[in-house]
Amino acid sequence: MTSDGERALATLLKWAKLDAGVETEYRFDVTRKWRFDFAWPAQMIAVEVEGGTWSSGRHSRGAGFEADCTKYNEAALLGWLVLRVTPKMIDDNRAVFAIERALKARRRFGP
Repeated sequence: MTSDGERALATLLKWAKLDAGVETEYRFDVTRKWRFDFAWPAQMIAVEVEGGTWSSGRHSRGAGFEADCTKYNEAALLGWLVLRVTPKMIDDNRAVFAIERALKARRRFGP
């Protein structure tokens, strides 16, 4: 884990007991070496923490945004549900709520 947001989310997942089966820096494409910040491979759910959204960070500038779109589209075509969250969403618990909903839905309906 490299960012404050990722470390905070890891802690919140543990507190919410949503850390079972989660892998960090999960490589879902060996050719392009793409990784998810968090992944539940059995349910094909991934979480990407999008930093720098208000400070013109890599994820919100042209080339970085386009590369992310390519990555997320490929993940979707492979059947992954990718949740994108910001540090604010982690802080106010919207991220944990979305992850919990996604895990419940995938358990009920499958990937």
